[in-house]
Amino acid sequence: MLTRARIRLDVMVDILKAAAEPSRLRILVLLSYADLTVSDLTEILNQSQPRVSRHLKLLLDADLIARYQEGSWAFFRLSDTEAAREFIDGVVARIDRTDPVTDRDLERLEGIKRRRQERAAEYFSKNAASWDQIRSLHVPDAAVEAGLKALVGDRPFQSMVDLGTGTGRLLELFSPLYRRGVGVDLSRDMLAVARANLERAEIASAQVRQGDIYAPPVERDAHDLVTIHQVLHYLEDPAAAIREAARLLRPGGRLVIADFAPHGHEFLREEHAHLRLGFADRQIAEWLAEAELDLEETRSFAPEAEAGEGLTVKLWLARDRRVAVAAEENSARREMA
Repeated sequence: MLTRARIRLDVMVDILKAAAEPSRLRILVLLSYADLTVSDLTEILNQSQPRVSRHLKLLLDADLIARYQEGSWAFFRLSDTEAAREFIDGVVARIDRTDPVTDRDLERLEGIKRRRQERAAEYFSKNAASWDQIRSLHVPDAAVEAGLKALVGDRPFQSMVDLGTGTGRLLELFSPLYRRGVGVDLSRDMLAVARANLERAEIASAQVRQGDIYAPPVERDAHDLVTIHQVLHYLEDPAAAIREAARLLRPGGRLVIADFAPHGHEFLREEHAHLRLGFADRQIAEWLAEAELDLEETRSFAPEAEAGEGLTVKLWLARDRRVAVAAEENSARREMA
């Protein structure tokens, strides 16, 4: 059951002071739809950059929003804290979208989103041929996505992190389940694609950040689901990535890995930068055990092509074992009592 966070009286006073100003309230509404830069907000609000920066600083000081760097750009987003998000969601939900000021802000925001989507589409079209070549070797994405959904189930949870998020597809796939989703990717071009896709799907509960999979810019011990989808075969040290993913999980949280089974397609190494030609179940299980995760289930999706010609997609589901350990300790205490 999802519980509501509580806020101390003095903290609530600071939050109310920060939010109770027209421009800052407009900023909160806008950030509930998309992560934005100072330039974006300056254009939408039709205010000077120093003035917008001042509003942002006050919202930052009240922990209502957060700032993150993406190359030379600084983006602003709603705070990650449950208490702040619940407060903002409650306030924003009560604002009339047909209000002339709000309506104009959202219209200008749509213009910024369209420009983002155009840039994303341009990047995607440049790389579509190589991605289609790989897709032709394995089962359709829809089959794998159905397997992922069956593996994760349909029970709602608080928080998800998608490491190496790429186009942001997994954030979109699981958006009905989580209250907060974060995608991490090192490529600014891919982040632009992911951001555009999430905005097009009107998913306000997810955001994307630039970061290294070996040191993701998200809090540890705080997430119910972490996914690594078709990323490990690009990495020099997949085991280190799995260990870092495990550190993000709260006790009992789950890690889902999707990648290829061992194969002999050398052209993927030579032409598409794959450093690993797939992974055996035993290898993944060893890395999960080293990360103190228990492998719970595996699934395979083999193509219809003749043996050796296609790529078999594998799914591995693991769980943080700390809840199991705690349950065993409690059982032992009851037996000794």
